[in-house]
Amino acid sequence: MVFESEEAAKNFYDEYARHVGFVTRIVSSRRSERDGSIISRRLACNKEGFNLNSRKIGRVQIRKRESKREGCMAMILIKREKPGKWIVTKFMKDHNHPLMVSSGKDHPTPDEKDKKIRELSLELHRANQRLAACREQLHTFIRYIEEHTYHLSGTVDDVVNNIKEIESRDKELSQYR
Repeated sequence: MVFESEEAAKNFYDEYARHVGFVTRIVSSRRSERDGSIISRRLACNKEGFNLNSRKIGRVQIRKRESKREGCMAMILIKREKPGKWIVTKFMKDHNHPLMVSSGKDHPTPDEKDKKIRELSLELHRANQRLAACREQLHTFIRYIEEHTYHLSGTVDDVVNNIKEIESRDKELSQYR
C-alpha cells in the first residue's frame, strides 16, 4: 500500500486496529542522517513485546500496574520512498491474544484527541492572557500604593515638623510669661 504521508498511514492503521479490535502504538522510528526527518516508522499492537522491567527477577519492581504486553507480533512498517510517498514494507496481521471489537467510545479517535488538545490549548492561552492582564493590574495597583505611600510619608513628615515648630514656639512663649 502507498500513502501520501506518514500521518495518513498511521490514521489508516489506527482505523484498521479499531475495526479489528486492538489499540496501536508507535514502536520505533528511524530518522534521516541528512536532515533528521523521519524516514520509517513501525506501528504495532499495544500488546507487542514484553515489559522488561517486569521480567527482572530479584529486583524491586517500579511498575505498580500489571504490564499489558503479551509478545504480540502484529505490526506494520512504513518507509518513506520518495518525497510524499510512504510505502508499507512489512505487515504482520496475526495476534496472540483475544481481540476486542469496541463501540468506538472506549478510545477517542486521533481527530477527537487533536480537537481536545486544541480546545485545551486555546483554554490555556486564554487563561494565560487573563493572568497577564491580572498581573498588569496588580503591578499598576502596587505602583499606585507605592506612590501614595511616598506622598503620605512626606505629608506625615510635614505634620511632624509643623508640630515641632508649634511646640518650639509654645516653649518660647511660655518662657516670656
